Amino acid sequence: MDLFYKSTRDSKVRVTASQAILQGLSEDGGLFVPEAVPALNVSLKELAGMTYQETAYAVMSRFLTDFTEDELKDCIAKAYDSKFDLPQIAPLVKAEGAYYLELFHGATIAFKDMALSILPHLMTVSARKNQIKEEIVILTATSGDTGKAALAGFADVPGTRIIVFYPKDGVSPVQEKQMVTQKGDNTFVVGIRGNFDDAQSGVKAIFGDAAFKEELAKKGFRFSSANSINVGRLVPQIVYYVYAYARLFADGEIQKNEPVNVVVPTGNFGNILAAYYAKQMGLPIGKLICASNDNKVLYDFFRTGCYDRNREFLLTTSPSMDILISSNLERLIYQVADQNDETDRRLMKELAEHGHYEITPGMEERLGDFYGGYASQEEAAAAIRSVYEAVGYVMDTHTAVASCVYEKYRQETGDSTKTVIASTASPYKFTGSVMEALGKRTEGMDDFELADALAVLSGVPVPRAVEEIRNARVLHNTVVDVDEMKQAVKEFLG
Repeated sequence: MDLFYKSTRDSKVRVTASQAILQGLSEDGGLFVPEAVPALNVSLKELAGMTYQETAYAVMSRFLTDFTEDELKDCIAKAYDSKFDLPQIAPLVKAEGAYYLELFHGATIAFKDMALSILPHLMTVSARKNQIKEEIVILTATSGDTGKAALAGFADVPGTRIIVFYPKDGVSPVQEKQMVTQKGDNTFVVGIRGNFDDAQSGVKAIFGDAAFKEELAKKGFRFSSANSINVGRLVPQIVYYVYAYARLFADGEIQKNEPVNVVVPTGNFGNILAAYYAKQMGLPIGKLICASNDNKVLYDFFRTGCYDRNREFLLTTSPSMDILISSNLERLIYQVADQNDETDRRLMKELAEHGHYEITPGMEERLGDFYGGYASQEEAAAAIRSVYEAVGYVMDTHTAVASCVYEKYRQETGDSTKTVIASTASPYKFTGSVMEALGKRTEGMDDFELADALAVLSGVPVPRAVEEIRNARVLHNTVVDVDEMKQAVKEFLG
């Protein structure tokens, strides 16, 4: 049966999966959501015998119904190949009473690779399906990881160009080096003087500029997005939760239909929303534990029902979570508002105009699947140290936030349900913060010297992604103010 997508801000908008992937954002500013979340309807026994690629097809074929079997399988094969350093693609590691789902074995050692390695292929097939002749311009803002993963995915893909904006002083040295050394004639990286929310708001403003879009269309260009708001990113993220559950069953760690909790370090809300969709498909997930850092806007939302971005923006050791506007939360708001587009429009207007909104008690009741927690920088550092000292496992600063919040959740609730923690980045991406958390000397050492020291300490070799940029030449050095972002796009496109 064909599955269509509608806009959170206008339920009358109805598009196919390929059209939703191409547009990225609905013209009314809303996000595309499936008219209904499809059932997984594959037996657990079957899933337990599947490779990652086979699981991807089982899940994604339910959502992307206008793709043929050959088209979708071809996209999956191109995405999940030797770019990943392990054949399992997303292995599970048991440590300190939890299962760490390692989502960082791709080309850029962060979980964004899981979706951004397939998005370019989904997009080029979508363009072909819809007879799109213009060149697709991917416009994206990044808090650190999306940028490099998108650049790596789209580099030299015919018929596309990609422009990434990042906060100049708001990412780790390794994250920045990964982006500014990116090769590919169709890639452009721009630092902005501001934070991630400034970059994201600037990109949204460009998307919403009808006159500019028309001007570009005349020149043969059309915009699309690689941010987590694109369903072409959201759907592939559902796969790894299904795969993780099937692996736990296959390995005898859980019984059939035994519920598991999932903990996700959360910024833009896409990764945990994917877990929510997996649960909606029928996966036996218990609690969805949303882990925030010191910018605890989501923690406050789940505790109070009020979303309020009017607060100090803090730069932390987990920069990919330094976000005050969690764009994907809109999809959940639409769901708990009984898919009422009028309610969603009103709340998003309040957020845009006043920086906050409050949901009704009835909507709040429907958030029962979620638990919000947060960990400070100091608590996350202590978690890195304690897990390493206990079992020798080293995690990054974002995963540490999730690990710490999980421990708090266990103590607060007494819930002993088996738990999967989304490990969203390699510790090699944040070597300075990780080594400091482990109490090791970092003074006078650059990130590559720290990586070598971490390899000795952890017994895990320095990843290929870090070795590749060790001596790479900087190819992108443009830095602009927020109000110059549109001009930067014009100059790159000529």
